[in-house]
Amino acid sequence: MAALINRRLEEKKVIRDNIHGNILIEYKVIMDLINTDIFQRLRRIRQLGGTFIVFPTSEHSRFTHSLGVYAIVRKILHEVDDLKANLSEREKIVGMIAGLLHDIGHGPLSHAFEEVFHTNHENMTIKMILEDTSITQVLNSYEKNLASEVASVISKKHPNPLLIQLVSSQVDADRMDYLLRDAYNCGVSYGNFDLERLLKSMRVLDNKIVFKESGVHAIEDYIFARYHMYWQVYLHPAANAYEIIYAKVMHRYKQLEQDKYPFKIDTTILKPLLSNQVGVVDYLKLDDSVINYFISQFQYEEDEILSDLANCFVNRKLFKYIDCEPDKAKEIIQTCEIDALKQTYYFEIREVSSSFYKYYGHLNTQAIIVKTKDDQLQELYNASPLVNAIVQSAKKKTETKLYYDRAYKDKVKGV
Repeated sequence: MAALINRRLEEKKVIRDNIHGNILIEYKVIMDLINTDIFQRLRRIRQLGGTFIVFPTSEHSRFTHSLGVYAIVRKILHEVDDLKANLSEREKIVGMIAGLLHDIGHGPLSHAFEEVFHTNHENMTIKMILEDTSITQVLNSYEKNLASEVASVISKKHPNPLLIQLVSSQVDADRMDYLLRDAYNCGVSYGNFDLERLLKSMRVLDNKIVFKESGVHAIEDYIFARYHMYWQVYLHPAANAYEIIYAKVMHRYKQLEQDKYPFKIDTTILKPLLSNQVGVVDYLKLDDSVINYFISQFQYEEDEILSDLANCFVNRKLFKYIDCEPDKAKEIIQTCEIDALKQTYYFEIREVSSSFYKYYGHLNTQAIIVKTKDDQLQELYNASPLVNAIVQSAKKKTETKLYYDRAYKDKVKGV
């Protein structure tokens, strides 16, 4: 224990950040983790997948986001008196490590990659922490079971719920950073909220992170920032179109591998993905640049579908889209009289939905809990007339669109 707490850097390291200013690092374990190959790989994974195709300046990485989450966890632990008092110095370090490492398991194009290859970044993150990796070696060089403890925070199994809430709840350091960072880098204002006010209203009661009643407006501001970022940025239909083409390319690749198609390019590095049970070693070989390279080379394959879809991906020939109910979309596809193979690769019915706030009905560690003036606890739903009114009056927002290759534009419009 003493080794983890006492092993500080001789001089604090400072990383300059466009969101948080100076990010300070005083513990050697944090610097050692940042310098691992696994963490450095995050420089090569875009934070927002295909969103840059719509918002060209959103080229920021999982690396900068992960540093930002660490920075917010550190800020909370240094500035929120109740958390300072309720957590030991060692627990604070564990919380900062969990914030730093929470996203190391992301693959190329993040969520689109998971959809195609049936991976889960949270499960992969835990594997990277627990298996014999550079991350595991660094953690366990300080304490024998430190890796297991950090993994338990990310998997929401740690005995101290305060640490879990710091990195995984409806108001956590992860969401706080990505809203501010993504809004800044996309050049939009939707994700802005008053971080300082939010933190000043943070308290601990009954071993839970709660918020003062006077801070409800700051929470409302944060929640609506998240809602608007989802519908204006994260779920933007053109970004979805780009990720759909990516998924189609990789599905076609998988099918051709199964059919023993003779690729011109050596695809050995991708083959472990075919089992849908890729291991950590093979997974770590992949990043955005690797996948982009393969797709760029797929343009020159003999298979017309793979070549065409790869060309669309590389040169931003996005699928068109129309708002359409699922049954109507199926009817349109059938009316276009296109063979089943082309239907599979050139059409997609995509339903997206997002709710701005999740109401649990009980005070668990994922709920947003408000402390009233008489020290009673209640969910935000019951403390905010604004949130209550919207939840009562509105269903979960859902949109369905039919995406289709531009070559079929006239056929779709003619239906």
